[in-house]
Amino acid sequence: MTEADDVLLVVRGVTKSFKLGRRSIEVLNGIDLDVREGDFVAIRGSSGAGKSTLLHILGLLDRPDAGTVVYDGRDVSAASEASRTKLRATEFAFVFQFYYLLPEFTALENVCIPAVIAGARSRVGVRGRAERKARAAELLGRVGLSHRVDHQPNQLSGGERQRVAIARALMNQPRIVFCDEPTGNLDSKSAAGIHALLQELNEELKQTIVVVTHEPVMASVARTRLVMIDGKMAEGD
Repeated sequence: MTEADDVLLVVRGVTKSFKLGRRSIEVLNGIDLDVREGDFVAIRGSSGAGKSTLLHILGLLDRPDAGTVVYDGRDVSAASEASRTKLRATEFAFVFQFYYLLPEFTALENVCIPAVIAGARSRVGVRGRAERKARAAELLGRVGLSHRVDHQPNQLSGGERQRVAIARALMNQPRIVFCDEPTGNLDSKSAAGIHALLQELNEELKQTIVVVTHEPVMASVARTRLVMIDGKMAEGD
């Protein structure tokens, strides 16, 4: 495999603005980015730098005003909404600051949800209920929560809830996991555990991870470290 062959996500000239009354607020101003398969990329920047907007465009949750997003050789910025939805369900996964676990479900049931949504399209071929539960239990064990499978979110600490969210993100064996401030709502000890877990998943499973964060410590565990300032990629680390 050549260096060019392992580039999974290519972003060129991406811009994005939002309307605020009569004003147009430029959020992204010509972003170029390559994400290689198996890399752990951290994009750091202060609040308002455009990090979350960029992540939403990379993960096909939003579209750029201009520029291209090419995933696995295909321009997905121009793809139909149905195609983008399928990619989000089967090949991408997301971890957010506030977990977004369903409160009435157990940890195990929350982790099963992506496989239920993907159905027959799941990349790991998880079809029946028993297979889904077995894979979910395996993933909860990997993130250190074998003893919490039957607990609901309100019975878990913040760090444990984020571990459930990470296990859920891995359910369909996504090619890329996008993380938006994954430790922004955690105390320093819990955050350190999430840092170590993401690093372990990248190193042991070769999981491609893209994180946006304002925290230097979170960024420091990544292989590729980038900085955004005022909607642009800054030079250097």
